[in-house]
Amino acid sequence: MTTSQKHRDFVAEPMGEKPVGSLAGIGEVLGKKLEEKGFDKAYVVLGQFLVLRKNEDLFREWLKDTCGANAKQSRDCFGCLREWCDAFL
Repeated sequence: MTTSQKHRDFVAEPMGEKPVGSLAGIGEVLGKKLEEKGFDKAYVVLGQFLVLRKNEDLFREWLKDTCGANAKQSRDCFGCLREWCDAFL
């Protein structure tokens, strides 16, 4: 699977205070929807990813239900967080 520049940039360094829109698959519209539900930082979405035990199906379903992410967006976001965890956790 090829990854976007956004994905590569995200997984290249610690998360810190990056906004939710810095996650691969999360653009301006989805980012706004997530922020409105309290997921304003990438680390808050990471928390949900971990609560769901890094399970791809559960996380992607949660993302779809929470902000309306489509299959590609949820797959990109999942892959981004999974790779970040592999590198930093």
